[in-house]
Amino acid sequence: MAVTIKSDAEIARMRVAGRMAADLLDMIENHVEPGVTTEFLDDLCRDFIAARHCVSACLGYGDPPYPKHTCISVNHVICHGIPGKKKLREGDILNIDVTVIVDGYHGDSSRMYVAGKPSVAAKRLIEATYTAMCKGIERVSPGVTLGDIGHTIQKYAENARFSVVREFCGHGIGKTFHEDPQVPHFGRPGEGIALRKGMVFTIEPMLNAGKRHLKILDDGWTAVTRDRSLSAQWEHMLAVTDSGFEVLTLSKAERDAAALAVR
Repeated sequence: MAVTIKSDAEIARMRVAGRMAADLLDMIENHVEPGVTTEFLDDLCRDFIAARHCVSACLGYGDPPYPKHTCISVNHVICHGIPGKKKLREGDILNIDVTVIVDGYHGDSSRMYVAGKPSVAAKRLIEATYTAMCKGIERVSPGVTLGDIGHTIQKYAENARFSVVREFCGHGIGKTFHEDPQVPHFGRPGEGIALRKGMVFTIEPMLNAGKRHLKILDDGWTAVTRDRSLSAQWEHMLAVTDSGFEVLTLSKAERDAAALAVR
């Protein structure tokens, strides 16, 4: 496994890219409401990115080439939902996942949103998934293993009676969209590589209200729960520091609340 260690100068550039991704997700929040299409939301993100002379890493990525600027996953869609013309309905939950390239470096983050008012069950799933991500992030420190992080997330999620999707994971990131290491959201304490200062990666757990199993639709991208249960995901990009971590994609609300403070 070839893990790239970033210099302080590289992390400074990733901090800029991460803030851009966070600002994009802050912007789109006020536009998520019943009656709008996910394609409309993607168009707003496209315009935001273009106005700041950045590039979407999603557009054209992979095989088949991804056709939109963001991934927007609604209700039972786990991830990689392709924006389209279907209108959001009252109570729909959705994950918006963005990755921007700023001066050659990637900023990657995703958040959950609700069109209108969520059901009690959906609200609980969204909150539990965010907490699971935070608990994983708070374990990050030099010497901690990837298994330690995954176990922390899995234990919390399963104690809350949610299942953890295993086919997708966090990942290293820098000049390349997806780098080593892979960061599973399940595991055993002490297993996997140990973290080192200068590693930059994402933690992005996906929790299902039902069973963890999924299927990929015929478009080659959209992953959905097999039992059509609700799914939620949150994602932050972070750097390993001398004594802990720095989250590079904090929202304005998280910054104002000093949530997930640098450690």
